[in-house]
Amino acid sequence: MTQQSIATSDKLDASVLKVAGVVVLGAIMSILDVTVVSVALPTFQREFDASYADVAWTMTAYTLALATVIPLSGWAADRFGTKRLYMIALALFTIGSGLCANADTIGQLVGYRVLQGLGGGMLLPLGMTIMTRAAGPHRIGRLMAVLGIPMLLGPIGGPILGGWLIDIASWHWIFLINLPIGAVALVYAALALPKDNPEPSESFDFVGMLMLSPGLALFLYGVSSLPDAGTFADPWVWAPMLVGGVLVVAFVRYSFRPRHPLLDLRLFANRNLTVATVTMFVFIIAFMGAGLLFPSYFLQIRGESTLTAGLLMAPQGLGAMVTMPVAGMLADRVPVGRTVPFALVLIALGFFTFTQIDPQTSYVLLCGSLFVMGLGMGGTMMPIMTSALKTLKAHEVARGSTLVNILQQIGGSVGAATMSVILTSEMNGSRQIPGAVGPDGEPLTEAKVAIVVQQQPELAERFPVDPSLLSRGLDFAASSFATTFWVAFALVLLTFIPAAFLPRRREPSHLLDDEQPGQAKAPVIIH
Repeated sequence: MTQQSIATSDKLDASVLKVAGVVVLGAIMSILDVTVVSVALPTFQREFDASYADVAWTMTAYTLALATVIPLSGWAADRFGTKRLYMIALALFTIGSGLCANADTIGQLVGYRVLQGLGGGMLLPLGMTIMTRAAGPHRIGRLMAVLGIPMLLGPIGGPILGGWLIDIASWHWIFLINLPIGAVALVYAALALPKDNPEPSESFDFVGMLMLSPGLALFLYGVSSLPDAGTFADPWVWAPMLVGGVLVVAFVRYSFRPRHPLLDLRLFANRNLTVATVTMFVFIIAFMGAGLLFPSYFLQIRGESTLTAGLLMAPQGLGAMVTMPVAGMLADRVPVGRTVPFALVLIALGFFTFTQIDPQTSYVLLCGSLFVMGLGMGGTMMPIMTSALKTLKAHEVARGSTLVNILQQIGGSVGAATMSVILTSEMNGSRQIPGAVGPDGEPLTEAKVAIVVQQQPELAERFPVDPSLLSRGLDFAASSFATTFWVAFALVLLTFIPAAFLPRRREPSHLLDDEQPGQAKAPVIIH
């Protein structure tokens, strides 16, 4: 079956399922690697003797890399062919995984995560293009059901798999596990994917890419340096923030000039797209940023194993599994302005519990709150995306999808950097232990010692520590988490403002207005 051949039956035949198998394997690797690392951040802190703000860059760098290649993948697919590019993306991701497992410093790990993200960011959009071409536009619904499996299981399976691998082996295995999967996927792709003929189309905005990606990275690096520097006056803080800010502003001004810009900001003239995107961006900063801290609380404050922390995160994914299919059906029938606010209420209710946490907060309450947040999450993201793209013309959908996907990744990067900086700054306020210094020569604080002993109880027996000191340190650390969650909670409440302007009545969709007969549109995929 060639790229152009499109079946007419509604049933997914063997040839389509064979192609779908390749794409699902790639999707599993890409999606799992976003969530599997979340339970490893405290382990990275311990192994590399780094702050939370430093290790959070393993997530920030990965999502920034994803954002970089999302627009590049469409242009490169036309230029080099989807099969060849998909196999290159698989190879990049697999090689990046192997390098991550061999990192000796936190800087190396962050660099290798960038390489991994460059491969992972192309897997989903390319995979959807390949599947849509193979199945045809009339079977996109069934196609999404197939790809929906890893998308729904990723948030549940990632933390559990990561926790299990760290517990039975070491942190290296959360990356090494990708090597056999990647090797199988590469061979499978070579045999199963149909050949296609590259047809170079529109030019790619390399100038825009060279301004946006480094600009964001430099700005967030400056923000992340704040806890160690202690002041905005430090050149390591203000200099990268200034350069990064200038590059981002220059990118925004430049983006209105090219015919095919990296991000088509002209689409913000569409009111629905603007309102939905702003709602999503603020929400993602809060939800993704604070989401990294949930497993860390279980690990560092409660002293749980990484596997237990992963299992305790499962209710959130289960909640999303319950409401996501329902929200998908309602999105076509009920205006999102009437459903999303209710989903946001659920998220706010679940979030509030975490603003009250201490070292003894009930697990029943915490897991119940995560489940309620999951219910809200499942009813929020896809309806907002639908609203963002629904009133665009068919020829604008690809650019709108790129814009929404990139802004989602940027929001996740900003959230991870911001929340990790707030938590690190709060932790730095803990009382220092007179005369005590760590292996790096830095003074030890009560919170730092309490967390180390909580994670490694045997140290309390080898080096007796005053129980009252440990209690004070643990209370302070829990309070630092609660303060950070208050910031995230405030951002969730802020999301209600743009959400109030989401459409409250049904509006006609323009997606088919100028679509050519038989033309296959790749559905929108949100990481």
